[in-house]
Amino acid sequence: MWDRRSLFEFGEGNLDSAARDYDLVIYDHPFVGDVAAGGWMLPLDAALPASDMARFERDSVGASWQSYWSAGRLWALPIDAAAQVACCRPDLLAGYTDHMPSSHAEVIDLGTRLRADGRYLGLPLVPTDALCLLQSFAAGAGSPPGAHGMFLPAEAVLEAIDALRAIAALANPLSWHWNPIRCFDHMVAHDDTVYVPYAFGYVNYAARSAPPMLRFGDIPRTPPRGALLGGAGIGVSAHCAHPGAAIDYALFLCSADFQRGGYAANGGQPSSLAAWTDAAANTATHDFFTSTLATLQSAYLRPTHPGILTFFRAATHRVAAAIAGELAPDALAAWLNTEYAAMVRP
Repeated sequence: MWDRRSLFEFGEGNLDSAARDYDLVIYDHPFVGDVAAGGWMLPLDAALPASDMARFERDSVGASWQSYWSAGRLWALPIDAAAQVACCRPDLLAGYTDHMPSSHAEVIDLGTRLRADGRYLGLPLVPTDALCLLQSFAAGAGSPPGAHGMFLPAEAVLEAIDALRAIAALANPLSWHWNPIRCFDHMVAHDDTVYVPYAFGYVNYAARSAPPMLRFGDIPRTPPRGALLGGAGIGVSAHCAHPGAAIDYALFLCSADFQRGGYAANGGQPSSLAAWTDAAANTATHDFFTSTLATLQSAYLRPTHPGILTFFRAATHRVAAAIAGELAPDALAAWLNTEYAAMVRP
């Protein structure tokens, strides 16, 4: 029997308790540092021959395969791949341009023209997504968080916050209450929000057969690098009474044949590159996969140190406050770097 967890539980909740209650758990990859430290899941590398691991790595979308390794062990198999991508209402966008923006300047130009018509950009800005946006902007500009012996240089925080404030000023005021799902639901139900430059993509919106349609594409950066990698992995609980059967089932779910077949056909968002390039999967989703693949392939893999989720939860509201103009970017940078250093210090 499968049970569903909330989006919060999936991304930020208590994974230890889920591992005690279930044999197989689908979870977000930033948990892997805590999984490795706590022993909540079984390491899967010991159960997979080198040929299987090489096959999974070749068939991985972007860094999905790498994202479930910690302390030299593999703690989940990638089952779902996602990243922040762009989205639009093509019927509305056609009144302003014949393509989605490919740069920040084009986003601002489009947003300015939309506002003149009483329409908006969209930008999911709830605190969790605000922190994801900061990381995407910094990574895309060449400063991936965690790569400089600190979380981010102060100048990278300032540059990213300035860019996000400029988009937020042209975005639907409801954006401050939106995660990607709420944003896309609004775009389907209303005609006031035309284009979203950064939001985690959900293939089920692209597969809609009734108008109004949503279409997805690469983020507005050339090349489209730095979008925060999301997705999901499936792990086997350390408490599982039949680990061999559980591992075999996880291998089946994540196999290229099932991912591009039954998984994609039933609304799944695969992690398999074979599925993302499959003609049938793209026909059924109006090319969701091929239209965003370049963004996924160059997506940013965030830090996964033990304790990162505690840091993440504390940072989200501060980043949202900085984008809203309620916290100075230099104060945000100082806090981020102090807290990050305390987390990673041996």
